[in-house]
Amino acid sequence: MHRIRGFVWLVVAAVCGMALIAPSIAMAKAKRQLPVEEAILTFAPEVPPPITRKTPAVVRATLQGGMKEMPITDQFSYTFWTFNDHVPGPMIRARVGDTLELHMTNTDSSGMPHNVDFHAVTGPGGGATVTTVVQGEERVAWFKLLHPGLFIYHCAAPPVMDHIANGMYGLILVEPKAGLPRVDHEFYVLQSEFYTKDAPEGATKLEFSHEHGLQEHPRFVVFNGRVGSLVGDHALKAKTGDHIRIYFGNGGPNLISSFHVIGEIFDNVYREADLISPPAHSVQTTLVPPGGATVVEFETEVPGSYTLVDHAIFRVEQGGVGFLQVEGPPRHDIYVSQDDAATCPGCLVHP
Repeated sequence: MHRIRGFVWLVVAAVCGMALIAPSIAMAKAKRQLPVEEAILTFAPEVPPPITRKTPAVVRATLQGGMKEMPITDQFSYTFWTFNDHVPGPMIRARVGDTLELHMTNTDSSGMPHNVDFHAVTGPGGGATVTTVVQGEERVAWFKLLHPGLFIYHCAAPPVMDHIANGMYGLILVEPKAGLPRVDHEFYVLQSEFYTKDAPEGATKLEFSHEHGLQEHPRFVVFNGRVGSLVGDHALKAKTGDHIRIYFGNGGPNLISSFHVIGEIFDNVYREADLISPPAHSVQTTLVPPGGATVVEFETEVPGSYTLVDHAIFRVEQGGVGFLQVEGPPRHDIYVSQDDAATCPGCLVHP
C-alpha cells in the first residue's frame, strides 16, 4: 500500500513539474522566433535612441540593485539605494509587442533584498514577485509589453516605501507600433523627494528618515536625484527652432508634481503618458502623480534660459528647479522689450 501511495505522489509531482515547466518551454520557443537585442540603457537626462525596427524583438536589460554614497547637495552626501549605481535608474526603451528579458542582480552587502515592479508589465507585482534577489543572486524573467506608454519602474521589496524613498526608480518607454514623431532633442527628467533626519552640526552626510516620509515632510524635492542636477553646466541645451520632447516621471513617493517650464507652453501633452490618445495642446502646467509620468513637447522659438519647476513653487527652495538653455538669434517679432533683461542675484528661478 505504501508503495502505491509513493508511486501516486511521484506521478503527481511529475505532472505538477510538467505544468510548471510547460510555460517556460513555450516562452523559450517564442523567444527563439524573435531577434534578441541588448537594451541601450541611458542615465538621466539622456534618452535611448528611437526604435527603428517594425517587428517585435526580445529586449535584454540588466538591473542591479545596490547602495551607493553620492552627493545629494554640494554640502551633503547620502547613501542612495540604486539601480545600476544611479538615481534615477537607467531609462529603458522598447516597442509594444516586444518581450523584455530582465536580468535582476544585487550587490547590496547589507543583505537587503531588491526587485523591480514595472508599471509597464502585466502580471503579479509588475514582475516584483519573480525578480527578488539578495547579494550575489540573479533572476531572469520575461515580460511581454502589451501597452505602449511611458511607465515608472521601482523596487517593491519590503518596505516598499523605503526602497522608493531612497532612490530605486526609473522610466521605461514602450513605443507604439507606429513609433513617435521625430524631434530634435529628447530628455529624461524624473522628480522625487528625499526625507532625511536633521543634520548634526558639522555633518557632511545625511541619513534617511522613515518618520518624515510617513509625515510627508521632505527635506528635498529634486529632479534627477539631487539638488542642482539640471543647473549650470548640467542644464539641458537646445537651439532656437528645435522641437523638444521631455519624458517626465514622478518617482514620489508622496507628492504630486505640477510640472511647468517657465516661458514655454507645451504644444503637446500626452497626459499620464498615454501615447495612443491624441495629445492635449497649448498646456501651461500638467499634473503628474507619484508613480506616474507624462510626455511633453514644445518648440524653442526664443533664445534664453527656461526654468523647469514643480509649480508648487516653494519646492524650488527644496531643490525642485532645473534649466533649459536655448541659443540662437533674437526673435523680436515674438519677444522684445524697451530695456535689456535685468539680472536677478540670488534668484533661484531666474538667475
